[in-house]
Amino acid sequence: MNPAGAVSDAAYALDHALLRRRFARAAGGYAHADVLARELGRRMDERLDYIRCTPRRIVDLGCGPGSDLATLAARYPQAECIGIDFAAPMLDAARRQAQARRGLVDRLLGRTPPPALLCAGAEALPLADASVSLLWSNLMLNWLSDPLPALREMHRVLEVGGMVMFSTLGPDTLKELRAAIPAAAGERVHRFIDMHDIGDALVKAGFADPVMDMEMLTLTYADVDSLFADLRQSGSTLATTARARGLGGRAPWNEVRTQYEALRAGGRLPATFELIQGHAWKAAPRSTADGRAIVRFQPRPR
Repeated sequence: MNPAGAVSDAAYALDHALLRRRFARAAGGYAHADVLARELGRRMDERLDYIRCTPRRIVDLGCGPGSDLATLAARYPQAECIGIDFAAPMLDAARRQAQARRGLVDRLLGRTPPPALLCAGAEALPLADASVSLLWSNLMLNWLSDPLPALREMHRVLEVGGMVMFSTLGPDTLKELRAAIPAAAGERVHRFIDMHDIGDALVKAGFADPVMDMEMLTLTYADVDSLFADLRQSGSTLATTARARGLGGRAPWNEVRTQYEALRAGGRLPATFELIQGHAWKAAPRSTADGRAIVRFQPRPR
């Protein structure tokens, strides 16, 4: 990242129109291929056990079919929940899931109202300033060319004392697949932004006290084609603006399979995911919008 906090490497530039179409197509079967998102959602929820937080309004940014909205509503039943996604079919799936979860009595009596669902991109949220207490984002930041504009929007809509909690993927994600693809084929696997660069962007966006950690998770597959199927079904295939089309025929793909097969252990092929989790707070501002310093006077204790 450059000193301004923006990603400068063209290899990170993504085709967001293509991403929207892919996630729209994936909406119908996403629930069958979102093992990673569900595991990260579970881990994020566990982190909330150790954080004192009583939100009045929660936003799930990049909510997909809405599984995390159910988790958040169960933990904070008094909070208003809002789901935001840039793919309208994902919101349709979230709406169906929410209706299926609500019992007949709840629907008749108006209890446990369904979450509000908004179609928007992370860089331009249709929310008022300082209107959100908790902003949750599970595996959304990794689909941005540059996280900084989205983080600034998150900071804008959070109230003072509000928290952002997120997960994303790090550079070692799918390292086995990356190594199996011939160098002559060019970039074929999505690049993921380093945890330290995400932390720098959080600070640049105005967040305070960021806490981040990283761990590796390895999923196993019967064969390479099963991994490819999961990536396609979840909309998680390469979408860089400079991506090449195809590997040039069947022979290069056979070479990829041969290289990957060398990693087989216990009858399964590994696929590594570098999991990054973090949270940060919106502190009281130190200056006004025009740059004047804010001085706060506290009464002297008696």
